Amino acid sequence: MEDMEFKGVLLTPDAGLRDRILSFWPDPPVSWRVFDKASETAPSFLGSLTDILVCSMSLQGMTGIQLARMVKSENIYRQTPVFICLTEEEYHNSLALDEAEIDDFFILPGDDEEFKSRLELAVRRSRRSQDSNPLTRLPGNTSIIHYLQTCIERGDNFSMGYCDLDYFKSFNDRYGFARGDEVLMMTARIVLNTLRLISPNDYFVGHIGGDDFIFALPTDMAEDACKRIIAAFDSIVPQFYDLEDQQKGGIISVDRQGVLRSFPIMTMSIAVVSNHGSKLRHVGEASQIAMNLKKKAKEDPKSSYVLDRRGGSADERI
Repeated sequence: MEDMEFKGVLLTPDAGLRDRILSFWPDPPVSWRVFDKASETAPSFLGSLTDILVCSMSLQGMTGIQLARMVKSENIYRQTPVFICLTEEEYHNSLALDEAEIDDFFILPGDDEEFKSRLELAVRRSRRSQDSNPLTRLPGNTSIIHYLQTCIERGDNFSMGYCDLDYFKSFNDRYGFARGDEVLMMTARIVLNTLRLISPNDYFVGHIGGDDFIFALPTDMAEDACKRIIAAFDSIVPQFYDLEDQQKGGIISVDRQGVLRSFPIMTMSIAVVSNHGSKLRHVGEASQIAMNLKKKAKEDPKSSYVLDRRGGSADERI
């Protein structure tokens, strides 16, 4: 498992356990704030963000389970993983452990490598959970950037597709957020299922936010993916409109300037940036190219995609 960076709070009256955990990683990249009393932890921990709270089951004034409940009761810290260390005897005597608001536990003494790995996995799980989009459960911006930058640094021959829904805001204003969320869920399923079918062992799908999605796969499969995604989207999206609006081919809604006007059925624009020949240097460069290509794709009133043809002109297909 590759080295990782994180900041933790360690709460234990056991000096041996403290020294053991502190020996697992150099400082930095892993840093700990250490306390031996639960009463000291509440103001200090709740006043500062941390990646993980590790504590003993037996604390002065409360148990580890009670501390976890206190931490999880604060909404801003509810996603912070709580990891409890307990002895075999404490484990068997903790009848409520399965109901406790903890994220993982370790039975002492145990193996050092397993102990360290379990702590790192707790941090990784938490980061994935916090980064995922709450609606679609697709990876969010942090995971997207990490994945794409890793591909760029490896020199992978991949293409990134930036998907944007046209006229989504007017649809949301007309029908409400609940139906808008249904469209986003449908879009996520289309993109995910399409890439899973085309490139089952080498693909990535992320949700930037709102109606913006990202996908990545080998460059030679990118155009086929665009065609299939657009075809599926165009065949399904009219069903989210009322029958009267379907028959009219659009809706009446308010634009971004607050002016009432007509909008057609939603379409999708996809900008595809290629790393063929390892031309990309960083994610920001890929994003800028995608933004420029997306403008060209949106010039077409129908769903369309534009392929990155650096060294030549952009190639637009419908």
